[in-house]
Formats: sequence, C-alpha cells, structure tokens
Amino acid sequence: MWPARAGLGEGLSWSPRQQALYWVDIVRQRLYRYTPANGHRERWYFDEPITAVAERRDGPGLLVSLRSGFAYFEPEAHDGYGRLRRLHEPEPERLGNRFNDAKCDPLGRYWASTMDAAAHAATGALYRYDGDGRCTRHLDRLFAVANGPCWSPDGTTLYLSHTSGGEVWAFDFDLERGELSRQRVWLSLAAGDGLPDGLTTDVLGRVWVARWGAACVTCHAPDDARELFRLALPASQVSNVAFGGPTLQTLFITTGRFGLSAEQLQAEPLAGALFAIETDTTGLPPTPYAG
Repeated sequence: MWPARAGLGEGLSWSPRQQALYWVDIVRQRLYRYTPANGHRERWYFDEPITAVAERRDGPGLLVSLRSGFAYFEPEAHDGYGRLRRLHEPEPERLGNRFNDAKCDPLGRYWASTMDAAAHAATGALYRYDGDGRCTRHLDRLFAVANGPCWSPDGTTLYLSHTSGGEVWAFDFDLERGELSRQRVWLSLAAGDGLPDGLTTDVLGRVWVARWGAACVTCHAPDDARELFRLALPASQVSNVAFGGPTLQTLFITTGRFGLSAEQLQAEPLAGALFAIETDTTGLPPTPYAG
C-alpha cells in the first residue's frame, strides 16, 4: 500500500519487463512507478494531466495519454527526469475534452477514451491507436465519462464502463480487424451503489469492477454479470484495478480524494492511496503497445 494522497489515481499498468507498476494521478499531473520487490517508489511531473500508460514493445519507455493526445515517454532519459515526445492529437476541436482511461488489446493496439473534463456533456469518444500511428475513432459522442476497457481471455468481447450512465457495456470484438459490434448493457449498477470505473479481467474471464463512490471492487461472472463477491476498501472513490506482480495474482487498486469534503477526508485518511491485495486468481498478461 502506498498512501500517496492522489487527487485521482488512475492508469494502472503492470510492466513485466521491469516487474514494476505504473500508475498516474490525473489531478496532480504525476506518473508513479512502484517496484514491489524492494518497495521503491518513483514519480515524474508533467505540465498537463497524464491519464494512462502502456509499456512499449518495440521501443524504450511508455506510450502515454495526456490531456489532448498521445506521446512517448522515457522515464530513464535525462538522468531520470524523463523525455517526452508528442505524437498525435485526435480531437483538437473539442477543447472541453481530455483523455481518460486506456489499455492495449491482445494485439497491442492502444484503446483510449476521451471525456468531457466537466463530466457532464456526452462529448467523449473511444480511440484505437495502432502501432503504426494510425488513429481510428469509435463510439463517438455516446458518453460523458467512460473507463476501461478490458477484454475476455479469448479476445472476442470488449468491456467498457459507461461510468456516467452507471453501466458496463459489452461488445463483440473482431480481434483481427480491431472493430466493435453488438453493443449491449452487460451490467447496470443500482442507484447508490457506486459507479463503474476501471475494469480488468482474470484468466477465468471474470470481470473486476472498481466502484467509484462505493468503497469496493466487485467481481462478476462473465456469462450473466452476476456479482460473485466484493472487496471492501477504506476509501470511497475507487478508480482503477489491474493485476500485477511476478505471478499476476496481486490486484492493484487506485483511489482518489477528488470531490470529497473536509469531513469525508477526515473519515477516509487513506483516500488517494494505492492498494495491493493478494488473490487466489491470476490476471491476464498485459500486452505492450505494438510500437
């Protein structure tokens, strides 16, 4: 556990190459790296929000999502201060938007969602950023805030949190072409039981859902989305989940302090912490960005 007091912890990404966990604080514009073997904690500062990361397959460092686009970041460059190289901004006309959650599909394409920075207008879209730099827009203007995505073990289903609507959507996923079809509501959360935020899947195909506002992570069966169990946390704003560790059996969980009152913060001293819970299951191996 890392009591980082993050404004909005997000962007969990396990690095098999470094045996370390990357995560971000969107509000405070920071990238973190945690090495469980020795407890080493590192951080890098940005001049705009950084929202998600993925390790690169063919080059050094990371692909990152910033407020308005994609970039390469090399944490070890410049004596550890890092080097940033901007790549592409897919929606420069949407000044009120920012990027949010992102992950790579099983072939290494980076799927990242944008959202209304005020979390009200349905101006968000889902983008597929290929290893050759091509960028394709999907699901345009269907949500104010989305999180995820994650995939079934066989790569034929994509799950996406429609956070602003309190739902998790499922899509048929054409892995070869990187296309979505047959959109449906897979899980709808009851009012007052939090909002679906970050997602991850395990080798059994179960979907793990961070529940913003509900102080928990829930695990759901892939066939009918029934809740199998929930993990309670001492922080209400639970934002993201990902498996990591040498055997991919550690569930890492980010939380936030953003939006909590002074009274709530006093009652939740661990709001904004990074949590690590050992499980009896195994996560899917993370796929690096194919670029």
